[in-house]
Amino acid sequence: MAAFEPVLLRNRGVEGSTTLKVYESRGGYQGVRKALKQTPGEIIEEVKKANLRGRGGAGFPAGVKWGFLPKDRTRTLLCVNADESEPPTFCNRVLMETDPHQLIEGTIIAGFATQSQTAYIYLRVEFHEQFHIVQNAVE
Repeated sequence: MAAFEPVLLRNRGVEGSTTLKVYESRGGYQGVRKALKQTPGEIIEEVKKANLRGRGGAGFPAGVKWGFLPKDRTRTLLCVNADESEPPTFCNRVLMETDPHQLIEGTIIAGFATQSQTAYIYLRVEFHEQFHIVQNAVE
């Protein structure tokens, strides 16, 4: 088996990984700082080039989906689906438990790129612990 550096779960197992201090000490929020220096269109193109895909069953390209938004819209709402209702998905729960700031940073970048005024993170009702961890990180 080849050795690799984890990306999505890089902070899993790191003590204090749910805290802002630890997240920033490990490079957290650098992506959002970079994104805020770009235009929404530039971010969308970068996401398309990276071929970033959804983590659900369809794996649809995120940049393509964001590019479908009408240019003349007056209001955009972002919904982050952290439900894990598709049988093969099981990343959101672990991410929320161990690295909630990564979810928040991604939400900020997606919201900026799509010019959203409001973002919602949708959780299933059984995710009580994860809700509190994410809520503490937001606060």
